[in-house]
Amino acid sequence: MTQLRAWQQDALNKAVKWLMTDRSDRHFLINAAPGAGKTIAACVIAKRLLDLGEVDRVIVIAPRSEVVNQWADDFRVVTGRHMTKVTARAGDVNALGIDVCATWSAVQGLQDALQAVCRANRVLVICDEHHHAAVKAAWGSGADDAFAAAKFALILSGTPIRSDGEQSVWLAYDDGGSIDHPEAGTYTLSYGEAVDLGYCRPAAFHLHEGKFTVDLQGGKTVQISSDQEASLPKDLARIPGLQRALNFYKLACTPQYEADKVTPLRTGYQATMVEWGGAKLSELRLRMPNAGGLVIAQSIEMAEYMVNLIELLEGERPLLVHSQNPNADGTIKAFRNTDKRWLVSVAMVSEGVDIPRLRVLVYLPNALTELSFRQAVGRVVRSCGHDDDTRAYVVMPAFSTFEAYARRIEDEMSPAAKAGVGGAPKLKRCPVCATECELHANECPSCGHEFPAAPQRFKTCDDCGALNSMTSDQCHACSKSFATSFILTLDEALRNGAIVRGLELEEAEVKEGESIAPAVRARTLQVGDQNLVRILRTLPDESWGRLKAILTDSPAGTSV
Repeated sequence: MTQLRAWQQDALNKAVKWLMTDRSDRHFLINAAPGAGKTIAACVIAKRLLDLGEVDRVIVIAPRSEVVNQWADDFRVVTGRHMTKVTARAGDVNALGIDVCATWSAVQGLQDALQAVCRANRVLVICDEHHHAAVKAAWGSGADDAFAAAKFALILSGTPIRSDGEQSVWLAYDDGGSIDHPEAGTYTLSYGEAVDLGYCRPAAFHLHEGKFTVDLQGGKTVQISSDQEASLPKDLARIPGLQRALNFYKLACTPQYEADKVTPLRTGYQATMVEWGGAKLSELRLRMPNAGGLVIAQSIEMAEYMVNLIELLEGERPLLVHSQNPNADGTIKAFRNTDKRWLVSVAMVSEGVDIPRLRVLVYLPNALTELSFRQAVGRVVRSCGHDDDTRAYVVMPAFSTFEAYARRIEDEMSPAAKAGVGGAPKLKRCPVCATECELHANECPSCGHEFPAAPQRFKTCDDCGALNSMTSDQCHACSKSFATSFILTLDEALRNGAIVRGLELEEAEVKEGESIAPAVRARTLQVGDQNLVRILRTLPDESWGRLKAILTDSPAGTSV
């Protein structure tokens, strides 16, 4: 029998009353913090409805393949029933005769098949991360059509409000855009409550400062930091888009290399982020020996750079997952079940992905929404049990947008949860027998386990020569700030994109355009339409990636 957390038992009781006794509405909403245990709560509710004969089949819709696989595993453990994953090529899903799960992206191609299941059976549909189902979007309309005949719908989300302000299907909203589902049909558990109850770990946010000096034309320079925008000379201020391109966050996401243009710069901005996060990870491993770190990068190029950088700094190569990996799900599973220090991801380890040992997040994403931020933080706050006394750390650029999001999360935590965040551990835990040991102990006094020698990593104050912890923001002896200045050429500063004839282009668009432009020009010359040739000559090669995305409604860098 599954041992439930108190909130999960309360949610079960409330859901059964709403769906079976009150029968006021077929939708029940669970709005619980990422990491609190929504999947188990939903599986238990499904089991109760199945045991009571209220439903015959269960359908789960989740954000991505890895999460769908996790659902199938947890569902089998809780209910004892097999659940199979289906795709748009599944054919007659109803004929399978068993419970099924699918990704949100597959729902459109499965509308008729899922609709047939709902019409032929009494179905409970569980919608995980329901914010994906916007009323006006394809996924929302697909879900609305597919599950119109479902008997019950269990709606799950840790971040129910979409960043674009769009409303999700099946939920009512008030005039201010907030969800207005009946209180009797809703169970809410905030992140702060989850921390106080021990279901999630408290998070500390490190705003990573840095000052960038960009060398311009004619020996001129411009400085940019989190609180200082670029002040361009008049002759450069007229270049369209340059002011927008030279902003702190874009520079924070710009790879920095040694003189060979290949080796990551050991003293660059990202290197200092990794140094800070790595020091915290080593500290955490005194209490949780298998604690891991996650890097969320904005592009595959940046992710590969971070993998090489971490290997250079720490000597261990991280695992890497992105959309072009042939076995991304297998890599995530491998990381979950090992004690590797770092996992680097591009949009693959976010909502719903459950790796409880993650405790440090280095955050350099492409999406800058609060929804994405909260989902990312949710990856590192999952509790590993009642004796887990670790804290989660988020290392992010000192960027006002992220700071605002972090403040709102901090505001949800009680003073007791925030107290002591960031404190160094006083004892270390033996990974074999869990005995509490002195920090300086070479071996466990209970089982004889030999502790590996921890590398001593300090930084030296340039002003007074004092040694300081890698995580120190200022010198403990003279209070000198450790905010560092990083020097970039203009070409380096614009590496993560381009400005061409007034167009500000992302790096993926630039690469896409440069790759397809020759073929487009050759084909146009073959057609022989001189008017079209003249039009195409006005478009720079770099812009073709954006044009393709507009014409095909597909992001640059994806196959169509």
